[in-house]
Amino acid sequence: MSFLNPFKNGREYEARLRKPFSPPAVTLKQIHDAVPKELLKPTEWISMYYVLRDIAMCSGFFYLASLIDLWAKSSYGGYVEPGWQTTVARWTLWATYWWFQGLVWGGMFCLGHDAGHGTLFNSRMLNQTVGYILHVFLLIPYSSWRSTHHAHHKATASMERDENYLPHLRSDYKLPGEKSAQPADYAEVFEETPIWTLTRMLIMQGMGWWLYLTRNTLGAKMYPPGTNHFDPWSPLFKPAQRPAIIISDLGLVAMGTVLYILTRQYGLNAFLKYYFVPYLMVNHWIVMFTYLHHSDPTIPHYRGSQWSFMRGAAATVDRPLLGWMGRFFLHNISHDHVAHHFFIKAPFYNGPKITKLVRRVLQDQYNYDSTNTFYALYRSFTQCLFVEEEGDIIFYKNKYGQAAREVDEKVLEAINEKWNPKAQDALDEKDGPVTDEVTGEPLDVETQ
Repeated sequence: MSFLNPFKNGREYEARLRKPFSPPAVTLKQIHDAVPKELLKPTEWISMYYVLRDIAMCSGFFYLASLIDLWAKSSYGGYVEPGWQTTVARWTLWATYWWFQGLVWGGMFCLGHDAGHGTLFNSRMLNQTVGYILHVFLLIPYSSWRSTHHAHHKATASMERDENYLPHLRSDYKLPGEKSAQPADYAEVFEETPIWTLTRMLIMQGMGWWLYLTRNTLGAKMYPPGTNHFDPWSPLFKPAQRPAIIISDLGLVAMGTVLYILTRQYGLNAFLKYYFVPYLMVNHWIVMFTYLHHSDPTIPHYRGSQWSFMRGAAATVDRPLLGWMGRFFLHNISHDHVAHHFFIKAPFYNGPKITKLVRRVLQDQYNYDSTNTFYALYRSFTQCLFVEEEGDIIFYKNKYGQAAREVDEKVLEAINEKWNPKAQDALDEKDGPVTDEVTGEPLDVETQ
């Protein structure tokens, strides 16, 4: 188990390393047929329970935090000795507040994410309202992020069209060609001290979310430099989406104004302790679980005709992030992410059941990793460095220019002869086509 040896690869990860890669040979129809339609429909009172539960926990933690300094002044009713013991107790309680409030806000992000997919309520207006309020509270541009996130779901793991965590190319590091590169070439670019590696990880975890929103860092390479999520005329958005982007921006201005007024009234120290530190924590969780969903040495990216919706949806990883706390606070976002990519209209609380059914169909092509998730973050950060300019199915390479896996060309050829990758995405007429999450219109899987 990962908690017994937190610096050891999970057995599932090791099994993938030992086996050459071949894409799933099942069809999207087989996946869809395996899951009862009732699991794809929200139960509105359950959804509302989770929304109200998270709001209540957030309010409760605010209230408990307001008592910490008051308790410290009284030496916690005389149970703690005055002096350094009281100081330690005080900051231990503040650290506890930051940890749990950060998790609660991470869960609120996940609920807003689900509302953006229309999976909490049957009413589109109610989904939009709940998602907007929850994300504005967290200073997230709801409509603009929702738009690019939806585009990510339509093109997951596509080197040409995915929107999130696109790998760097060999040319981005100005490395020599694969055949001519020497160990010294890689060492010159990638060798660094452990302290600098840690510093870069902290930058990603603390600022990565805003670097993506403001600079499209690790976003789709089809957009020009400076592309961001706040400009209604950004190439990220269609003209019809501009009013929603403006409304998102106005929400951020309103929330920023509220925070400014409260800071003027209660002081900068209160702002930092009550809001800013938990805000940094939720940014960390967002970057951590989204990065690890799609950045792993054993998981492929696709180019050209080798990509399909089916293959892209399977190219993600389920992880037991924080164990029961991840399920409780973060609403299964890491535990059942593979199922989410196949069934983006399914409510998160049905994720565990759907995961079991999807796993039966995918079998050993279902990607799970029991590796301690914090170690997995370090592993991906240090090993998922770049990909080659060529190749239709590619894997990340490490600081030595080596990929963790290779494609089983014979199996791939047999699969492609039997299954047209694009045809895998078509459902029978009786089931209807795959639909667009935002517009509800059928997706043309041949031209995605």
